Amino acid sequence: MQLDYGLKLETTQKLIMTPQLRQAIAILQLPATELAELVEKELLENPVLETDNDGNKDEPTIESEPLTRDDNQPEADGWIEYLLNGAQSAPGSGTGISETNQRREIADVEALSLQDYLEMQLHFAVFKAGYLAVGKYLIGCIDDNGYLCGTLSEVAAQLGVDEIVVGDVLQIIQTFDPVGVGARSLQECLLIQLEQKILDYKSEEFDLAVAIINEHLDQVASGRFKQIADKQHCTVHEVQQAVDIIRTLNPKPGRTFGGGQPGYIVPDVTVERINNGYAININDNYVPQLAINPYYRQIVRDADSDARKYVESRINAAVWLIKSIEQRRRTLYNVTEAIISLQQAFFDHGSKFLRPLTMKKVAEQIGVHESTVSRATANKYIATPHGVFGMHTFFTSGVQSADGQDVSASRVKQEIKELVAAENQTQPLSDQALCDILNGKGIMVSRRTVAKYREEIGIAASSKRKRH
Repeated sequence: MQLDYGLKLETTQKLIMTPQLRQAIAILQLPATELAELVEKELLENPVLETDNDGNKDEPTIESEPLTRDDNQPEADGWIEYLLNGAQSAPGSGTGISETNQRREIADVEALSLQDYLEMQLHFAVFKAGYLAVGKYLIGCIDDNGYLCGTLSEVAAQLGVDEIVVGDVLQIIQTFDPVGVGARSLQECLLIQLEQKILDYKSEEFDLAVAIINEHLDQVASGRFKQIADKQHCTVHEVQQAVDIIRTLNPKPGRTFGGGQPGYIVPDVTVERINNGYAININDNYVPQLAINPYYRQIVRDADSDARKYVESRINAAVWLIKSIEQRRRTLYNVTEAIISLQQAFFDHGSKFLRPLTMKKVAEQIGVHESTVSRATANKYIATPHGVFGMHTFFTSGVQSADGQDVSASRVKQEIKELVAAENQTQPLSDQALCDILNGKGIMVSRRTVAKYREEIGIAASSKRKRH
């Protein structure tokens, strides 16, 4: 066989992930607040972009005509000429802030940290300069849970002071709010808090709770109340009452404080009931409405080839950004519309009527790929008449009922919650008993499935729920 070099032309088709396509995919995944940050960044980097706060848009509702593409609308390759003819922004781009849009005031207040809060109290409780320095050092050694890291001897050696002085200052800090802060162990943390409630309980209950904290915390965690009762020479009922007292204490008192800005959930979509239908409002109030600066249209006409090439590339980037944001809005609206139609019972009656749903089914209904639905619902929330939910909530697995209909896992979990809440606490329902009751209601689940759902919603086993 003869081998030689040669040139050959052939035509092939393949998918190429262009930078513009990557940007469009990334924009589709962004929630409203992160999209606003991206737009602000693009406004700083792209000189042809500007905000147009005079633009108003009407939000489409579910009763309105479906959003369709105008065949006469210029595509990406012809958008420069379209803009040169006087358009200020991409057709149909509904992003912006108008005077009529509802504005939300978000507190921009930095939360007080635990260390700052303790130091503030330290200045009111300690006046000696030496004690104040020790107190500040100890506060710096307290972790986010409120526990002191290190020993008194280590602190004394580090500061060159007597260990008794360090112990005295620590006792002062342990009287600060939140109660239990500055403890060196879980037992000490709980005992400090319990000491503050000594007047709220009988002496027998208090003494038993102290003994359980000191000696039996591991047995409490495993629910071995009978062993505790035998060792403390009391009844199981008394042990359970003491454990109830202990469970009112906070094992991590420092967690009530934290630095940084408080978090808020900003729904990306709001669904409101209007007469017999639902109105869909895409929340883009935080995203400035974008437009192309008309000054650059003149540059494109008159500038030399290099300047024109640069301006055209910036205009193309701006147009693609505007188009991607509008495409995100349309896709999010279409996905929400499909969810409402497929989960009508949920929007009418509440989360108990949530049905099993897959992203593939939504994708088939709106004519897109399943991955597009996944990206459109990622990290996004929807405000409904029944509360705010993550959009992934509507895509759940399920089980079959006796009549062959699908029942969502959320409904099964809700049924389990209601059954456990109504059970006789002296004779709690076992997983098999819950399984039999659900099967009697026509929800065909196995005992293993009941145990799995019970653990997922944080309900303990029947042996640990039993009251004596």
